[in-house]
Amino acid sequence: MATLVLDNPALGQGAPLDPAEPRKPINYASDESSDAAVMLRVAAGDEAGFNFLVGKYHRAMINFLFRMVHNQAVAEELAQEVFLRVYRSRESYRAEAKFTTWLYRIATNLAVNHARDTRHERSASTIYLDAPDEESGATPDVADDTPSVEQSILRDERMAAIRAHVMALPERQRMAVLMHKYQGMDYRQIGDVLKLSESATKSLLFRAYQTLRDKLKDFV
Repeated sequence: MATLVLDNPALGQGAPLDPAEPRKPINYASDESSDAAVMLRVAAGDEAGFNFLVGKYHRAMINFLFRMVHNQAVAEELAQEVFLRVYRSRESYRAEAKFTTWLYRIATNLAVNHARDTRHERSASTIYLDAPDEESGATPDVADDTPSVEQSILRDERMAAIRAHVMALPERQRMAVLMHKYQGMDYRQIGDVLKLSESATKSLLFRAYQTLRDKLKDFV
């Protein structure tokens, strides 16, 4: 799974840490069809809007949470809790952030709390970044042709090493890697979720990928 480390050239070269620039407030609800606008209507009592958002993001939430807890039942339970909290907090939502930023922040906090509460029950193999995708069944970094016995052994060793070292990353670095690598979120989105500036997010990811590169140098 060398792509985890090697396909981030900007990070690999050392992301420039420009001073954080003040952001101009953005109204994400200016487009009436946006998720932010829908969420504002939910706050005003639009139950159909809430059902729309649940239907749109429920599967993505389960997949995101599964990456962190590697337990389908727990991921589904946490996803339900995410949307329950969205509904309970509907009146406090402000369109100053994307709806997805708000949503992933809630999911991340829940996953972190769950990890802390169940830390004694877990081992270093809990988080499987290379688990098959539920929809496509594809596994990252797997060749199309059948590997030899030796290749299979090496691949298993590499997968085990990745799991252990990702689990060993500091909490925020681990969350940032999950969002960046597997959810396709950019620096600004991740920063909004973790409440970091864009430059701080780049620095966080740079340190995470550098650590993984150093730890996994014998496998890449």
